[in-house]
Amino acid sequence: MKFSYAMLPDYPLSESLASIKKADELGFYAVYAADETWHKDLWLLFAAAAAQTSRIRMGPSVSGVVLREPTLIAQAAATLDELTGGRAEVAVSSGNFGLLAEYDIDWAKTKPLSRVKEAVHVIRTLLDDGTITHDGEFFNYSGLFTFARPVQERLPVKMGAMRGPKSFEVAAEFSDGCHHALSYTREAYDYMIEHCTIGAERAGKNVQDLDLGAWIVFSVAEDSAVAKDAARSMVGLYASSMPHEQLKRNGVDPEEVTPIIEAIGAGDMAKGIELTTPDLAERLSVAGTPEECVEKMQSEIAAAGVNHLILAITDKALVKALMGREIEGVPDVDTQLQLVHDKVMPAFA
Repeated sequence: MKFSYAMLPDYPLSESLASIKKADELGFYAVYAADETWHKDLWLLFAAAAAQTSRIRMGPSVSGVVLREPTLIAQAAATLDELTGGRAEVAVSSGNFGLLAEYDIDWAKTKPLSRVKEAVHVIRTLLDDGTITHDGEFFNYSGLFTFARPVQERLPVKMGAMRGPKSFEVAAEFSDGCHHALSYTREAYDYMIEHCTIGAERAGKNVQDLDLGAWIVFSVAEDSAVAKDAARSMVGLYASSMPHEQLKRNGVDPEEVTPIIEAIGAGDMAKGIELTTPDLAERLSVAGTPEECVEKMQSEIAAAGVNHLILAITDKALVKALMGREIEGVPDVDTQLQLVHDKVMPAFA
């Protein structure tokens, strides 16, 4: 099982760089960040982190191909690959629907899955060949070339998927893996693996040779209650991006989260947290003591065939920055990375 740290680069940059360096020293597989205007620029952050690390891989999970043109993703990834000595990778999707709305883009009119599939082809081609001529539905190029070249033999290009089934099948068939965000039940991951397997078989691949990632809201502490309270503060924010089909696969009636999403959408973060019951937070996060986190990740996620746990670590600073709430007692990111290394990773060895 691979363990990665999914960061929201909203901390002071010196702190983010220190956390990436710590994750590198502790043997985490990768550090990822969302390529969204809401946060500090991940490409610049990871470029700065390249010289301070030696093993950890890095890149976006995910970069949205509606707002960031795929050849520019390939250019940035190849540049990061040279800076890191071959440790870059990318996961792409259509992007966060809430962010697209703020750009006055109706995601439903973007043909999201077809666009992402074509973008993966564009990125793959430019990374492998350094040039592309392409007449597609969304992207067109005539002899476009770049001097930005990756140094690793094959820079991984993966896809994010949440709804399905086609999104999972396309990810497995046409890319190097699937990062599935915000699911927490065996039912949801059985669904992911079932459809990734269908896609992999179409392409003649073994599904377990792909990167099958679970991107999860996560908080760990020796005090179970404080970890769960930190996760509860963030659950409503993330639930707003979950399709109804996915909520149901996670045992949540979409009507249950509607008032929470409405409160957060209106800017009333405190009410959104207040409406998030401990039971709902339990269903839409992995939080608690190291032993509680291990039990849930083993029974609900790993048992389905997922081979990569991508932990969106929630701490006091993140809750304050995004939700405006002061919480006490929850360990900071670096302490949680250490807890994962000391008490979670060994259970999966």
